Amino acid sequence: MSEIKPTEIEQVREFLLNLQTQIISMLETFDNTKFIDDKWDRSEGGGGITCLLEKGSVFDKVGVNFSDILGDKLPAAATNIRPDLQGRNYRAMGVSVVSHPKNPNVPTVHLNVRLFVAFKKDSDPIWWFGGGFDMTPYYGYEEDAIHWHKTAYDLCEPYGNNIYEEYKKNCDDYFFIKHRKESRGIGGIFFDDLNIWDFSKCFNFIKDVGHGFLTAYEPIIRKRFEIPFSEKQKDFQLYRRGRYVEFNLVYDRGTLFGLQSNGRTESILMSMPPLVKWDYDYKIVKGSEEDNLYKNFLIPKKWY
Repeated sequence: MSEIKPTEIEQVREFLLNLQTQIISMLETFDNTKFIDDKWDRSEGGGGITCLLEKGSVFDKVGVNFSDILGDKLPAAATNIRPDLQGRNYRAMGVSVVSHPKNPNVPTVHLNVRLFVAFKKDSDPIWWFGGGFDMTPYYGYEEDAIHWHKTAYDLCEPYGNNIYEEYKKNCDDYFFIKHRKESRGIGGIFFDDLNIWDFSKCFNFIKDVGHGFLTAYEPIIRKRFEIPFSEKQKDFQLYRRGRYVEFNLVYDRGTLFGLQSNGRTESILMSMPPLVKWDYDYKIVKGSEEDNLYKNFLIPKKWY
């Protein structure tokens, strides 16, 4: 692991703020409603900008969050898997995106890119990047799944022949809902503890992930947001959103880290959909569009 300079940390911060602006600009081209900006400070140090669009013409809810926080002690969500971080203070910054479209033909997507730096007196800082993007469709379109994964493959390929395969498997494994024995969606890429290259190369990869998300999602929205949908399809979307809630509250490390580090709850839970349903003993009709989702999309497979 190479050293990290204060100026390099500030470069990451500047990139993340620009990425937040770019993502908001792309999403606002589709929706009649504009994002609200909520700037906040954290008593322990740092703060962030929560940008939210609710009850729009295309999105029921979408959040694009930036945070840059300081802390004296890393919470258990971090130190349980990294005991070497105990006793260090830290700086954590990132951008997180979760969209919940109105139309069930448009998938929910998630993006996160982040930098952690852990400090200790008389020791070199420990730094790493993490993040990725994944897609949660309600109705399966093979061409969308292929495009999503091709975009991920293309951005990973310059960094090594096995990077896409490794990070895709990480994503499939991470977003598996154990108590349901099913995948949350069709995955994408997911990585953590990224410092295998020097800082500059790792930072370039993070930039490519952020820009790749824009390339992956924009044409899917454009193709699907005006497709007519029925009340039955909307009900199925609300039912499937329940899986999203279950995963985020039970398993998601980012949610747990935020809550354990005395984070800003409103911003942490912006990933929750505004409407959701749990139907007891929900039955999928064989041969239906919903059955197609379970049989052909909610299983890890090679898309590209």
